[in-house]
Amino acid sequence: MGNETFDFFPDDPQPGPSWQRSNWPIVGGQHEDELTQALDPTTLKARIEKSAKKAGTPIDEGRIEEAAADSIRAMMLIRTYRVRGHLAADLDPLGLSQRPQPEDLTPEYHGFVGAAQDRPVYIGGNLGLEWCTVREIVQILRANYCGKVGLEYMHIADVEERRFLQDRMEGADKEIEFTPEGKKAILQAVIRGEQYEKFLGKKYVGTKRFGLDGGESMIPALEAVIKYGGQLGVREIVYGMAHRGRLNVLANVMAKPYKVIFHEFSGGTANPEDVGGSGDVKYHLGTSTDREFDGIKVHMSLMPNPSHLETVNPVVLGKVRAYQTLQDDIGDDIGAGAKHKQVLPVLIHGDAAFAGQGVVWECFGLSGVKGYNTGGCIHFVINNQIGFTTSPQFARKSPYPSDVAKGVQAPILHVNGDDPAAVTFCCKLAIDYRQTFGRDIVIDMWCYRRFGHNEGDEPSFTQPLMYAKIKQHPAVSAIYAKRLKDDGVIEDAFVAETESGFTAYLEEQFEAAKSYQANEADWFGGQWSGFHKPADPETARRNIDTNIEPKLFESLGRTLTTVPDDLTIHRTLGRVLDAKREMFKSGEGFDWATAEALAFGSLVSEGYSVRLSGQDSGRGTFSQRHAVWVDQTTEHKYVPLDSVPHGRFEVLDSTLSEYGVLGFEYGYASADPKTLVLWEAQFGDFANGAQIIIDQYVAAAEAKWLRANGLVMLLPHGYEGQGPEHSSARLERFLQLCAQDNIQVCNITTPANYFHVLRRQMHRPFRKPLIIMTPKSLLRHPLAKSQASDFTGAHFFRILSDPKAAEDKATKRVVLCSGKVAYDLLEARDAAEIDDVQIIRIEQLYPFPGEPLALRLSRMTNLEEIVWCQEEPRNNGAWFFVASQIEEAAEQAGIKVGRPRYAGRTASASPATGLAKRHASEQAALVADALGLSVRSEIRRKQKA
Repeated sequence: MGNETFDFFPDDPQPGPSWQRSNWPIVGGQHEDELTQALDPTTLKARIEKSAKKAGTPIDEGRIEEAAADSIRAMMLIRTYRVRGHLAADLDPLGLSQRPQPEDLTPEYHGFVGAAQDRPVYIGGNLGLEWCTVREIVQILRANYCGKVGLEYMHIADVEERRFLQDRMEGADKEIEFTPEGKKAILQAVIRGEQYEKFLGKKYVGTKRFGLDGGESMIPALEAVIKYGGQLGVREIVYGMAHRGRLNVLANVMAKPYKVIFHEFSGGTANPEDVGGSGDVKYHLGTSTDREFDGIKVHMSLMPNPSHLETVNPVVLGKVRAYQTLQDDIGDDIGAGAKHKQVLPVLIHGDAAFAGQGVVWECFGLSGVKGYNTGGCIHFVINNQIGFTTSPQFARKSPYPSDVAKGVQAPILHVNGDDPAAVTFCCKLAIDYRQTFGRDIVIDMWCYRRFGHNEGDEPSFTQPLMYAKIKQHPAVSAIYAKRLKDDGVIEDAFVAETESGFTAYLEEQFEAAKSYQANEADWFGGQWSGFHKPADPETARRNIDTNIEPKLFESLGRTLTTVPDDLTIHRTLGRVLDAKREMFKSGEGFDWATAEALAFGSLVSEGYSVRLSGQDSGRGTFSQRHAVWVDQTTEHKYVPLDSVPHGRFEVLDSTLSEYGVLGFEYGYASADPKTLVLWEAQFGDFANGAQIIIDQYVAAAEAKWLRANGLVMLLPHGYEGQGPEHSSARLERFLQLCAQDNIQVCNITTPANYFHVLRRQMHRPFRKPLIIMTPKSLLRHPLAKSQASDFTGAHFFRILSDPKAAEDKATKRVVLCSGKVAYDLLEARDAAEIDDVQIIRIEQLYPFPGEPLALRLSRMTNLEEIVWCQEEPRNNGAWFFVASQIEEAAEQAGIKVGRPRYAGRTASASPATGLAKRHASEQAALVADALGLSVRSEIRRKQKA
């Protein structure tokens, strides 16, 4: 009783070829792809004659034409059921669905009236039969396609996939059947699910739990995925789901100890107090465990999930892809020979969210795409036929919430949730399909919410008819138990004994929860072994040695500039490579892209892996990276860093998605801390589309769920008169999220500093997300260059001193800034020959480098003013974040100059102008203000330049 392994369907045949239903010989039009050939009149007549003679009932020549016409109409009737039979399936447990029966499913529609329905018709192997009456055809087809399961699969283009599904659904013997022991196991699982919800309702009256009441058939169905998945090669399952039924899945599928959940209900924590973090509500938490069926152990993990429905989907897929990569179980071709067999993603959805949330489609769009393929996901929709208080007819136009899945030709199994055997069968079929074809599949379980959106909600305010029906509707276990009793599978006492035994066990666990003490948080197990939290808050701020040996530097230089003899590169790329060769020859002039490639290559050479993903990452949005060289005659792709030994390098041009892809990369980084995972926005503020991932995961997951992550976000940022969408990466939003050393935010100005911050990200024994405001014009700016010695003999600098600084004692004004504006300030200061102003760049804005800044300021004994200069409007950028930090550093330095002064654009609703002249005048004005120059003279100087 409790969390022990339940042997599901112990006498059932094994999945795979041995349990597949009869594979009937193909005669004529057995499968949809042969239908056209079967309808050829000449061929069809010959087959009818041959078949009739073989059966000893030859047909008169005058009857051949009529028999052929009957055959054609019968085959069209069969095809109609394959396409539209699901519309007549018995899916709604409540019987409230207004679904008119399609007229074209009747024999009359196809011309069979009266006695014509009882004469034998040649169907050439369809339904496993050669000859059959139309009445028998309809009886078989209604049993196959219009029972408790409705299958949508005719939208699939692949013949073999359709054949696979058709073979398992269609035919006179295709009833859903389990062994007597299997049926008992299904009923026991349903009872456990129901009694668990009732127990929670009694013990924690009025507490939200978002129960599974009404959808308990999901419990045996998910256990079937584990059992049969294990037999088909699955060794790990990663689940993602929102609130509905989550606690039930945690307990009855994931085997999270009941006493731990009861402990959390009582206000305890799943982790000891000394590990820190804010914690989260119990129906957001995840867990990991092992389950064993038939001697096969499967590891499972349920990802933590915020209240934003479906947000966890891409995170799960990214984590699965990382595990598959670590296990060398990846392959980017979909098909029977592809890999992706050992790690399975399972996503559990609500009906309204599945239809309404765009990230669902973004994740479907990743299926099968190079670099993102996970070999198919099992999607399980808990279709409550309501979204909070909104009925389906007011929420969508499509007949099913699952219709979005047709966009990737995923098969869809609609099933009545009051039939747990049918739901279990669907999951059994789904795992076999996924393991065979490496494709997504959807199970749409029609059920209901016995209570409201949560247990304290009153649903009759908005759905009085539905909830009047639900109040009278028997429980799933009662319906299925009656069926088993009628079939002689169980005795009357079976249900009562199962219920009482399980409830007694829950009482034991409830008492055990009172003395339960959590042991150790599982931050750093598995792939995270050897990592830890920073020893103290200052550790996250300190730097480490990130330089590389000159020998490696030179070797990478050859790799990055050598063109294979059989590769024809673009002539402009040729000039780019010529310039790179000159950099390595002279040791000077290293640009941003070269520094980045050196960071990537050096990490790979040390055994780390690098994964860079974004919408134009191979070439680079600004044609600067050229990580992939394309042959101009064959379009063959060559990746120079692929040849670096020890680690793995991949650069991926993603789908045109921010939300889905960023979530995917976050999930990947959560699974593999030894891979530098970078997501690059095309332009910085395109990350707006992924704001939920940033808020709920990147910034807060460590505090909420004790989950570290080393994801790097590259966000092009800089004001160059290109308009509001191509200027700001919304730096202020990231800084507003900063607290408790949760993330790192940098706005870097030199290629070498970028090189070192990327290497620092992997070489420290802890992981924190890194947000980098990457440049646009600085990619080729003549001043934004580094020397060879900057890579082989330096480290990351959180602040950068003025390269032409005035004497400290002579300095009267310090201008602090971050990013591209530093070069505008330096040029203007030097042009005006000002000798009492220092310009200091804050390269890391968070954690703010207060200590080194205070040390730097303490040397300026005659300082009169500190200015913060930024390109962004006053209400954007870093100003509101850094003002108090600068003031505090000045106090620590013993400098009495008052609060820092702001120099920048005025507050604005739009991040930037798209008018070139206005941009130039605004830029000149803020630079002049920061340096104390005449605005007019600065504008004239810029115009001359």
